[in-house]
Parts: sequence; structure tokens; C-alpha cells
Amino acid sequence: MDALRFITCGSVDDGKSTLIGRLLLDSKAVLQDHLAGIAHSSPSHAHDEADAGAQLDLARLTDGLMAEREQGITIDVAYRYFSSERRKFIIGDAPGHEQYTRNMVTAASSADAAVLLVDATKLDWQRPDLVLLAQTRRHALLCHLLRVPSLVFAVNKLDAVADAALAFAHIRAALLRFAEQAGLAAQAVLPISALKGWNVVDRGHGHDGWCGYHGPTLLEVLEQLPNTAPAPEAALAFPVQWVEKPGATDVDAVELPAAGAAPAHGRRVLWGRVAAGRVQAGDEVQVFPSGQRARVVQVLNRCRQPQAVAAGHSAGVLLERELDVSRGDWLLASPATAIPGADAATTPAQAQVSPYPARHSLSATLAWLDDEPLQPGRLYWALHQHRWVKAKVTRVLHRLDIHTLEQQSAERLEANGIGRVELQLQAPLPALGYAQSRALGALILVDSASHRTAAAVLLD
Repeated sequence: MDALRFITCGSVDDGKSTLIGRLLLDSKAVLQDHLAGIAHSSPSHAHDEADAGAQLDLARLTDGLMAEREQGITIDVAYRYFSSERRKFIIGDAPGHEQYTRNMVTAASSADAAVLLVDATKLDWQRPDLVLLAQTRRHALLCHLLRVPSLVFAVNKLDAVADAALAFAHIRAALLRFAEQAGLAAQAVLPISALKGWNVVDRGHGHDGWCGYHGPTLLEVLEQLPNTAPAPEAALAFPVQWVEKPGATDVDAVELPAAGAAPAHGRRVLWGRVAAGRVQAGDEVQVFPSGQRARVVQVLNRCRQPQAVAAGHSAGVLLERELDVSRGDWLLASPATAIPGADAATTPAQAQVSPYPARHSLSATLAWLDDEPLQPGRLYWALHQHRWVKAKVTRVLHRLDIHTLEQQSAERLEANGIGRVELQLQAPLPALGYAQSRALGALILVDSASHRTAAAVLLD
């Protein structure tokens, strides 16, 4: 399997950083000198390995910013890498504080899975009809909106409650009720103790059946989760991130495979990450927004070797002739070549329609991230991949009440609000619905005055 990219999310102090520290510690992914630096006291005083782990401030393995250590909260997303015997992992530790919801959205937008932690000690776990925390519900809804393929609920700190089995039963029932109401598909709901390591890598409390749970550990669940599968059958969409000028590197050392093709010396290389489809030598592409067409004569992979590149991977593209292409432009499959087996000479004109038509007006789901409320009619900058255009929200259709999951009428959105809006762009974009493509169906709004990230936008 490929490496699984997942995030931990949930409310403040639910134990996200501690959980990642536990995964790193128990999978032997922490160097001894790093381990010594986070110890509260000498591990020599511990009676066993579990006690030694309990004396460590595991959260400090991921909280790297000085402000995070001073305040005891996660602010930015920290990425860590580790592997088990079966799989490699890339973990994003997302902040739980409402003020940093924008950072959580950023991490979730590229994740294959999300582990949403629930702190049992913060809930009235003795009640069968207990109410989940608002931030727990918000993060779950955002993962759903961002199309994170797999969602795992991990009920944490059950070692700190009087009746762990009852607490887990009631919290699990509340999570499943919420998931059903919100249309979420939870891959698993399991009890853990991140601090003591129960049911994280090893079995809970030293044996199977802790809290009445007989399922896999969290690591075993993660080892089986699928990756986000790109759609190679889609038409090519390639956003240009960087234009490599002639002579910047030894591009001419790589031979062109096409017979009779012009040498690469003196030719620009267009670099970026393939958003959809596949790019290979011989493809006919159309530049957006200029509409000029050209044929691809060579494709370089990230190691600068000639090779076709599929969606989700970086590539360098050389065209048969020099065109006016810069950062923010797109290379899209030509309308005729977007149809398998077709060409411009034989395809009827009415069928030669771009698979990614330019759009000025959009409807979308919007997560408002700025402290200042969304004001319809105000001009913002919109960033779609690497292209900036001016945009404004013309109308708020409704907002989502995260407590009742009802759609409420609204004229604006407050901080951390989620709602449906209509968006008008000053210049068109080759956009798809987010359900069809994460890469082409998402953009962000940026406040034109403060330059703060204002909203995450998921297009219909």
C-alpha cells in the first residue's frame, strides 16, 4: 500500500498531540536524544515501559512552535512520519482551537483519513443522551464536506473515568447518532488512552476486551484504510506552478524521445502537480486562459527522468513550441483529445467542448474562517490552485446549524460558520464540482486588505 496521509482532529485538549506522540513512541519512530528531551523525570525511576511513557510529555513530540509549548495548545499543523511493519504514515496534527480552524481545514483538504478524538472526561458520559462538544461536531462536518475518505472516532481518556465501559457505550451511541443525522460514514469507533497507550498500538489495559471492545487497535485500523484514489481516466488538467527558464538546470542533458523533435536546450519547462488525468509525450493541450494549443514533446517526473505522470504527482512539461505560459495558467486536454480515440479532424464541432469549461458564476459550500463576518458584495481575492482572481459572494443562501444540522436562513456568516453561497468571479476559472475533483473543485478566499485567509470554498 501507499503511505496513508491522515490527520488528528477534535476539540482543544482532547489529546491529539499526545496520541501522535504515543504512535511515534510505540512504533519506535523517536530517537533516544529526542525522547530524553521531553522526559518529565528520569525514565530510570519508572517501573515498566508503560510507566516510562506516562512520564513523558508526548505532546511535545509534535508541538514544535514556542507559542505552542508556552500555551499548551496546538496552533499550526505539524507533520510527522512513521511506519509500522505493514505501512508508512504521514500524520498531520491539526489544532483543535476554534481560532485555528483554518489550519485544520488546510490539513484535511489533502488527507486520506481523519482520526477524530473525543475526550470522555469533558462529556456527561453517564447520560445515554449526552451531547457532543460543538468543536467535535464542527470538525466531523468539515471532514465530511472536505470529502476526507475515511473517518475514525477515537474516544480518549477513558482511563480517567469511573466506569470506562459505560462511558464508551454512551459516547459511541452519541457518535453514531450524530453520524447518521449528518450523513457521515464512520470506519470505526474505538476506545483509547493516548497517555497510557491502551488500544493505540497495543491492546487496551494489557488485554483484549477493555471497555467491552474486541475490535482492532487504532494502528490496525489505520493499516487497513484506503488511500484517496486519483481518477486517471479523467481528462488532463495541469496547473502551472513554476516556469523553469532555459539554462536554469541541465535540461538538455535529457534526450527527447520523439523522433525529429527539437532539442530541449533553450526550451522552458512547465512544472506543477497533475490535478486530473495523465500527461505524456504526444498529448495535445490547450492553455488556459489564452486558448492556444500545442503538443507535449516531453514529460519529466520529479527526478527529471522522461516518464508519463498521473494525477497527484509532480511533472515538468515541455511543449513543441514556446507559448506565453506563466504561473497560474493551466494546461488542459484539448476538447477533441478529451474524447478517447477522437481527434480534431474527425470530431464534430459541437463535440469539441472543453471538459473543464470556464465558469464565472459558482454555487458552493463555504467554511468561513476569518474573525470578521462574511459580508456579501465585498470583494475578496480567490485562489484556485495557483491562479488569483477577484471574487465576491453575491448571496448567502443559508447557514448550517452544527447543533441541529438544520439549514437556517442567513444574510452573512460569522467566524467558523458553514453555509451555502453564490459566488461571482471577475475572471473565469476551469472549475469542477468538489465531489468530482478535490483539486479543481476547491478554492480559498483571501481578505484583500488584511491578506488573511477568509474562507475555504467547495464548489458544486
